[in-house]
Amino acid sequence: MKDKILLAHGSGGRLSHDLVEKHLVSILNNPLLCKLDDSATFEIFGRVAFTTDSYVVHPIFFSGGDIGKLAVCGTVNDLSMSGAVPLYLSLSLIIEEGFFMDELNRIMVSIQTAAEEAGIKVITGDTKVVNRGNADKVFINTAGIGLVPEGVDISGSNARLGDKIILSGPIGDHGMAILSQREGLNFETSLKSDCAPLNGLVAEMIEVSKEIRCLRDPTRGGLASTLNELADKSKVGIRIEEARVPVNEAVQAGCEFLGFDPLYLANEGKLVAVISPEETEAVLARMRRHKYGAQSEVIGEIVPEHPGRVVMTTRFGTSRIIDMLTGELLPRIC
Repeated sequence: MKDKILLAHGSGGRLSHDLVEKHLVSILNNPLLCKLDDSATFEIFGRVAFTTDSYVVHPIFFSGGDIGKLAVCGTVNDLSMSGAVPLYLSLSLIIEEGFFMDELNRIMVSIQTAAEEAGIKVITGDTKVVNRGNADKVFINTAGIGLVPEGVDISGSNARLGDKIILSGPIGDHGMAILSQREGLNFETSLKSDCAPLNGLVAEMIEVSKEIRCLRDPTRGGLASTLNELADKSKVGIRIEEARVPVNEAVQAGCEFLGFDPLYLANEGKLVAVISPEETEAVLARMRRHKYGAQSEVIGEIVPEHPGRVVMTTRFGTSRIIDMLTGELLPRIC
């Protein structure tokens, strides 16, 4: 019989101690975490970026990742979109009674693997166990902290007329992978989430140019919502070309079958960059040399028309207004 999480694992007693020592700290092992003080203490200086997020994805294991990898990559990417170098991560687990211990271990190993790739350390955390039926297996909350290099000023409100918009790769992979697995759908081509840490890609972009105005990862709400947020915050118009927006064949097929628009599907390993026109080609070339930016494309530009709105030139040469997502296309996507 497999070992399972018991309510007593959240009691603060011996089982709680064993859970933390044997299944969490032993995997995330680093000197700051292993002190197990109430707070982690460390030296820090310069401009700091700080973010937090919660992860409730269903299913918790999916093609291309799991809730642990998603939690690390999501927080790393939130820091990276400010141009920050991710340093430290907190990890809070809410675990349902009856959850299998080997699945918890699998998630922890995934967290550590993703953290190692991103160069970030989990240095503090918490666990709570709730009654069976009061959660869906496991929920994760993270907070991340990073340092913004001197001279880097990236914000959603920095877009200027004439700037170019770069997308780092095909959209909709994460959303369609989750949807197909949740609904038991099979497509001819295997679908995988694009879940990945983007801090390495961002660091190389910043090496090339300090004229990166805006960075965003188009997660929930997809590319359409992200572009609308940028247009609204910068008070500019955005025009994109449908033919230049990359979409994998399997995602396109799934969207046609299910009636979805890939512009609104979630991504967990893509970024949108707004860059000065003079620097665009150099940044694009460097992005295409990185494994997470190999399929980068310039998809549009900042225009003086229709400030605050996003308009797409379709494959037929017509114009289509792209609104922000309204409602919930797919709940518990991250």
